[in-house]
Formats: sequence, structure tokens, C-alpha cells
Amino acid sequence: MRLSVPNLCLRVLLLLTTGVSSVSAQLCVDEQKQIRWHRSEEILQFLTNAGPPPVTVATEDPQTPDRFLSLDEAIQLALQHSEVVRVLTGVSATATGSTIYDTAIATTAIDQAVGRFDPVFFANSTYRDAETPVAGPSLANPLIAQIFGTRIATNQAAIGTNKTNRLGGQAAFTFSHNWMRNHYTDGNPAFNPSERPSMELSYTQPLLAGGGREANAAPIVIARLEQDRSYFQYKNSLQRQVNSVIAGYWALVNARTNLWAREQQYNLLKFALERVEARVIHEIDALAQETQARVAFANIRANVIAAQADVLQREAALRNVLGLPPEDGVRLVPSTPPTRDELEFAWQELFDTAQFRRPDLIELNLILQADLQRLIQSRNLARPGLDATAIHRWNGLRGTTLGGQQIASSPGHNTEWAMGVTFSVPVGMRTSRAQLRSAELLISRDRANIQQGLHATRHEIATNVRNLDLAFRQYQAFQDTRTAAVENLQLQVKSVDIGVAEFLVILQAISDWGNAVSSEAAALSSYNTELANLENATGSILETHSIFFVEERYASIGPFGRKHENRCYPRDLRALRNTIRYDDSGEAAEESFDLHDFEPLNSDDPAEEPDWDDEESKSEPQEQPAARETSSPRLFRAQSLLRIFR
Repeated sequence: MRLSVPNLCLRVLLLLTTGVSSVSAQLCVDEQKQIRWHRSEEILQFLTNAGPPPVTVATEDPQTPDRFLSLDEAIQLALQHSEVVRVLTGVSATATGSTIYDTAIATTAIDQAVGRFDPVFFANSTYRDAETPVAGPSLANPLIAQIFGTRIATNQAAIGTNKTNRLGGQAAFTFSHNWMRNHYTDGNPAFNPSERPSMELSYTQPLLAGGGREANAAPIVIARLEQDRSYFQYKNSLQRQVNSVIAGYWALVNARTNLWAREQQYNLLKFALERVEARVIHEIDALAQETQARVAFANIRANVIAAQADVLQREAALRNVLGLPPEDGVRLVPSTPPTRDELEFAWQELFDTAQFRRPDLIELNLILQADLQRLIQSRNLARPGLDATAIHRWNGLRGTTLGGQQIASSPGHNTEWAMGVTFSVPVGMRTSRAQLRSAELLISRDRANIQQGLHATRHEIATNVRNLDLAFRQYQAFQDTRTAAVENLQLQVKSVDIGVAEFLVILQAISDWGNAVSSEAAALSSYNTELANLENATGSILETHSIFFVEERYASIGPFGRKHENRCYPRDLRALRNTIRYDDSGEAAEESFDLHDFEPLNSDDPAEEPDWDDEESKSEPQEQPAARETSSPRLFRAQSLLRIFR
């Protein structure tokens, strides 16, 4: 068979591009005969340094300066590092999954939905050279068969545009040009070559399913509602982050105050142990008093270690939620004193504020609105298909006769038009009816979820109000407890000095005083935390801290392609810096609890220390087991204080 030049070029091009390997790939399928995976070194793209090791209770003499941190500064640090939103979970922090990019990503769905109604430009051109073999009798001898054929070259080209409108109708305008040349003139064509230009205008409008402005605009409305939903999800996560910062801040204040109380108990019990040991040596107290003191001293050592570890854990949790590394060579010291003002709230105003401001309640309503739009779509698709169509075409013809004469028809001389309808309906409409029922039931579920959200909000706010009153009343009670504990400790110490009280009594007094200080701090910290919880429950915590959002933009490819200037589009939604709301004392926040070292046992006061050489003091020893033999009085010195990180 004779190969034309175009056919030969095409086959050579295919051979060069495919080669033998493509044939081999078709014959030998690349089957997966073993499990393969990428090495981690090939996948990991972002690596970072571990930084300095964290400080623990076993760290030897850490030289770490204090960094005073106000609550406003802590919130600001969290907002600066909120590219991924984190919330406090116990003594750690976890990512919520929300990022500053979520809302900007959701805006792209709106353009995708609107893009359905953008006009579409198209153009195509197809060249074809076809040889068709035909068998027939020979003209010279009819008894002999002969194979001959035709060779026709054609080029079909079209250019036009179409657009879908908001009613669901589609209009199209197309210009076509068909060119044909017959290389064999046995058929005696009138024109060779010939050209058939045409112009067509058409419109198709769905009358039932697929038609209507509301049904066709529903995807756009849904996309906008999803963008709003993404925004309120991000706002809800950011509110939880600010609430977590405040809760972690006061938890650290409470832990540091508790550590101070345990230190004071340690110091008091250390000196009490030394006194008991000295009195046992001089056969004034029984040996049982010393063993009891040693047990109490060992317990308080363990409590100090636990309190120290709690401070480190609370600081680590605050660092985590602030976006800071586990260790940076400084100790975070809160410097904002907790508020002691008792606030009163109007119940109805609290609940009304929550109904209008809580992001999760707004999100539930947005879900309902989106499902209502899907219901409109489902109702529209649950109807039969009935489309009206109209076409008008202008046909032309021009060509060259065998004699070389150019002939062409006048524009618009030959026209063609058509109108009609198309009807189609699935028997039973099972799929569309099921989709409609699903959409109707989703509406019922959404309304139930909204009612449940309001119900849960009412109970959450009520719990916050009760917790506020509880924490403040406990704080007032522990203030009185602390005052009484101080007086009791002072009296018990004097009783021990004059020998009318046992060690268990002083031990209980020291324990009550330290617990009172710790409980007072815990109650006030809980009160301040509950204030933030109430603001979060009403959805107003960002507004009360004057935290607002700003949209950042970036340049990307525009509607005219990469050869033209880029356009600016939303990139992320960042929180602006919060305004100053809290006081900054410039010193450790626990100092607001009037923490002064308790030194009722003064070893330098001779009036309070017995004279071990006084015969009268030795004349009436208490009953006790045999005293340990010793040549001279001695005082037992306890181990040095544990390392305390301030």
C-alpha cells in the first residue's frame, strides 16, 4: 500500500516517541509483586533542631534567669504563634486542626461554584486524508474485477463560545468551516476543492429538572455558607486557645504558690527535726518523737519534689500552648496578679450573648442553611427532565469548478432552524426520591442539633456561674483558714518551746498552715480561670480582649494566565495584637498572696532554747528508752534544701 507523506511522518513520529519500550510495557504489565515504600530520608522535607534539654527535678543547679511574663504578653505570644491553633489539654497542649489558612482555602470553593457560569471559548481543527478502496468491474473487460478507490482530504474547523446562565439554560454560538478536496475526479464533483462555512446559534433551557434560578444558584450559596462555617470554626478554635492560655497561666501561678508553701513547710519541719533530735540526745524527748519527725520530714521532701515537678510541667504546658520551645534558657514567671473582685452577672444577658456570639451555635445554623439549599437542589432534581431547544444556522458554500471558476453563495442565503423539546424521566425516580428524603431528614437533624446546642449552652453557662461563686466563696473561706492557721502555728510553736505540746501537734499545725496557703491560691486561681471560661462560654472572649482578624493576601495566577500580571487573593486570616487588659506587677504573681517566710522558730533567741547544761533542765527527764550514748551534745543537720526553680 502506498504511503503518503503525512502518513509516513505520523508513523515515524509515533515510533520515535513510543519506541520498543512501550510495546514491552503493554506485553509485560508492571505488577506489584512486593511491598515497597519510600525511605524516610526521601520524604521528610522539614527538620529542626531539638534545642537545649529540658530542665527536670534532677537537673543539677540550673542557671536560668527569670522572665517575667504578663498575661497580656502571654496572649500576644500565643496569637503570634497561632499559624496552627493549639489548646491546653491537662499538662500538655494539642493542635485543634484549625489553621490560619482554612478560611482562605474555603473561599476557593466559591470561585469554583461561580465558574460554572463563566463563558467557555473553544476552537478546534481536524485534518483528514482518507483513501477508500472500492472493488468493481474493469472498464476494459467487465468480466475482470478491478480495485480502485477514492482519496479525499478534509479539514473541519470550528470556533465559538457557550455559556450557562443562572436559569440553567445554555447558549452557544459556533462558526464552522469544512474544506474538502477530492484527489480523484471520477465522481465529477461540481467543486474541487469545496468549502462549507456555517454559523450556528443555539439555546437549550431546562423547564423542569435542572431549571430555575434558586436551584442553579444553590452551589454558590452553599460555598459561601461553607466559607462562613470555616471562619467560625477558626474563631471557635482561637477562642479556645485564648482560654487555654489564661487557664495555663493561672495554673502556673497556683503551682508556684503551692511550691512556696511546701518550701516553707520543709524549712519549718527541718528545724523542728533538729530540735527534736537535740532533745532526744539530752534525754528530754522520747526516741519515738524523733522517728515521727523523720517520717514527716521525708514526706515533705517528697511533696516539695512533687510541687517542683508540677511547676515545671505547668510551665511546659504554657510554653506549648504559647508556641515556645520546651527550653530556651529562661524560666517563665507570671507577673499579672489574679483579680480579687467579685463580679456579678445578669443571667438573661449571659445567655442572650451566648446565643448571638458563640461560634459553635452559629456554625449549627450555617449547617442548617446549607442543608436547606441542598433541599432545594434535591426537589429540583426529583422532577422529570423537560428541555426546550432552539437552533438557527446560516449555511454557505463556495468552491472552484473544474474549469477554475470561483463560485460562492451569498451570506445568509441558505438558513436552517429547528425547535423542539426533549422529555426524559427515570421509571420510578428511585434515586432522586431517595436524595430528597435524605435532604428532608437532614433538616430535621440540623434543627434538633441546634436545640441541643442551646440546651447544652444553657447548662454550661449555669455551671460556670456556679463554679465562679464556689471558687470565690472558697477563696474567702481559705483566707480565714490561713489567718487561723498562722495563729495556731505560732501558739503551737510556743507550746512546744515550753514543753506542753508534742511533735504531732506542731506537725499538724505546719501542715494546716501550708495547706491553707496552697488552697487559698488554688481557689483564687480557679476563680480567675472560671472568669475566662465564662467569657469563652458566651463567645465573647475575643471581643473582651479586643482581638480582631486581619486578612493577608498573596499574588497568584490571574484570569489572563501566567504571561500577565498576577492578581491578589486571600492567603490567611490572622489575629491582631490584643490590647492591654491585665495589670503587670513587675514581680512574681504569687507575691500578691502576701508570701512572707514564716520564721516562728528562732534558734538565735536564747529565751526560747533550753539550756542543755542546766541541771534543772535535766532533773526531770521524760520517760523514754535508753538514750544514745554520746560524749557531748550535738545537733543533727538535715540535708540541704532541694533545688527550687523560681
